[in-house]
Amino acid sequence: MHLEYTDLVVIGGGPAGMMCAYNAAGRGISVTLLEPNRQLGRKLRITGKGRCNVTNNCDIKTFMSNIPGDGRFLYSALNRFSPADTIAFFEAHGLPLKTERGNRVFPCSDNANDVAALMTKLCRTAGVKIMQASASGIATEDGAVSGVATDHGFIPCRAAAVCTGGLSYPLTGSTGAGLDFARRFGHTVTPPRPSLVPLESADAYCSEMQGFALKNVTLSAYEDNKLIYRELGEMLFTHFGVSGPLVLSASSHMRNMGKAEYRLEIDLKPGLDEKKLDARILRDFEKYSNREYRNALSDLAGRTMIPVLVSLSGIPENTKVNAITHEQRMRLLHLFKAFPVSVTGTRPIDEAIVTAGGVSTKEINPRTMESKLIPGLYFAGEVLDLDGYTGGFNLQIAWSTGYVAGNSV
Repeated sequence: MHLEYTDLVVIGGGPAGMMCAYNAAGRGISVTLLEPNRQLGRKLRITGKGRCNVTNNCDIKTFMSNIPGDGRFLYSALNRFSPADTIAFFEAHGLPLKTERGNRVFPCSDNANDVAALMTKLCRTAGVKIMQASASGIATEDGAVSGVATDHGFIPCRAAAVCTGGLSYPLTGSTGAGLDFARRFGHTVTPPRPSLVPLESADAYCSEMQGFALKNVTLSAYEDNKLIYRELGEMLFTHFGVSGPLVLSASSHMRNMGKAEYRLEIDLKPGLDEKKLDARILRDFEKYSNREYRNALSDLAGRTMIPVLVSLSGIPENTKVNAITHEQRMRLLHLFKAFPVSVTGTRPIDEAIVTAGGVSTKEINPRTMESKLIPGLYFAGEVLDLDGYTGGFNLQIAWSTGYVAGNSV
């Protein structure tokens, strides 16, 4: 069954899709937005633990340094719709924003639904036709886009924008369909892999400390013993390994999982150098000189972690503190400055915040987001082989690429 003609069909009602549809409709182009979920922006509504880290309040140079892959592709898009433009856009449309630690930008309401609701309202006001439907294929005629097949019928059109996301959070509709569309037209697709994802470890003590959170620690990640990431912040031990903001960020640097060897080190006392930390340990040992070793660390470490520190230090737990040697104390000190966690892999891609990999940017025009292979075919958002570190960078990629696509059709 043929449905009514529309100039542009946007496939996917996430941040990139909504931004694309809104901007195209604002230029007088007829737009139909396809979204299988009842609500637009379903994944958007759960980002940032339901608070929605809208963007990162930084300049373009800083932004580019937070894109581990081919960030240069984004240069044109970011210059047309920068983080500052994103902030101005939402505030101009009545959504006050605030900047928090790490230049992360959130709505003042701390409610991700407000972001999704505003984008939905803007699309409707601009005249976008929102259809609860799934796309099953994109048709071409004479090598250019001519229509989109859906489970409601065939929509004739002259352009299609694929904004379907990656493979993370599949329950929100990120099923990888857009990657299949790209492959059918001969596009190169870098195999999807999880990014911003918890890490699994073979160390039994991680599960022993399940639920134990660390704050104000420095996490270092190594690839084949080469430092690839170091940052101060928070993390968490789990039944499978480690998670939390620091771990998610570290995971996005681990781009050769299965080929390279990865490990983590945690500086539990980043505010103290080794000399000051040794003096601190000596003070505690003097304070608890007649106690057994296992009962002398309560001022230095959390109760959950003490048995692990005792075990890894190799000092018998019932050793009297006043009998601990200098060499044994140095082993403990090293544990505090470089607590080891092995990495055996990542959690599954459906637990990742972001999908790395996707449609090769070499085959997309960075000034328009149009395919270099098929006229009238556009890609925006997470479906592209672009991903950033945690802190609002991935949503900004969606806003910027969606904006450029919507203004180029």
